[in-house]
Amino acid sequence: MQRPELPLPQLHAFVVLAEELHFGHAAARLGIAQPPLSQQIRRLEDKVGHALFSRRPGQVALTPAGRELLPAARRALADLASGLAAARAIGSGRAGRLRIGFAASLALTVLPGLLRTFRQRFPDVHLDIQEMTTAPQITALRDKTIDIGLVREPSPEPDLGFRTVLREPFVAVLPAAHPLAAQRTVKLADLADLPFVLLPRAVGPQLYDQITGLCVGAGFTPRITQHAVEWQTVCALVKTGLGVSLAPASIRRIRLEGVAFRTVAPDTARTRVAVAWRRNDENPLIGHLLATVSQDAPDGG
Repeated sequence: MQRPELPLPQLHAFVVLAEELHFGHAAARLGIAQPPLSQQIRRLEDKVGHALFSRRPGQVALTPAGRELLPAARRALADLASGLAAARAIGSGRAGRLRIGFAASLALTVLPGLLRTFRQRFPDVHLDIQEMTTAPQITALRDKTIDIGLVREPSPEPDLGFRTVLREPFVAVLPAAHPLAAQRTVKLADLADLPFVLLPRAVGPQLYDQITGLCVGAGFTPRITQHAVEWQTVCALVKTGLGVSLAPASIRRIRLEGVAFRTVAPDTARTRVAVAWRRNDENPLIGHLLATVSQDAPDGG
């Protein structure tokens, strides 16, 4: 199909004249004089090869060719206006799509408030939320399959930026019937002879190393007998008596019957939660989300 070469001013002039059926009224509506309007219409008719209007003294009417062209001309102008509005909205970050990855435990802390505030500010943005652990999020950011990550204890990455949004303490996760659960605070050293349930190191290397480092600092190497990819599963395995765990304090909100969460001593370590993004990403929605974040301290990552 040959591409039509119909300048937009001519189409616009045609539609306005078709609605007014009066050259003087149409020219006034367009903000031009009558001669330029007549020239626009003649040029369009030359392109079509047929008259679009019949002109009699005191009367202007659409010809059959004009009546046929009018719906298509209106659609073309409406589609262009819609496309321009959409492009401007996306270009300014008022619309579009933002793909967000998040660690499951953050659904209990950072995520709900962040999404609620962002949606209030940018209701026309479509949010695609994907649950994944920290290491897969970093890979997804590199592969450009997500735009933002909510990660825990991320490793430094030269092409990614990180902004800390939360630092939280650790708690001991115990079967509710375990003798240590009767205490309000559990010494880390008291966990030395107990089996541990932890996330695999591959899904969060920094967090894994931090937890095992806390144990080493308390004088023992944890005996890890079970792994689970999500903290909810870790808690469920603890409930069955398969072991104990150390976890970020936010998992207390799981409120799983048969599981006790206790403050640990010493209580100086904190696990860091950060927003992650590609430094060279030009998507304006990323800047809007970062501005929404309740910022703890910027970090160069």
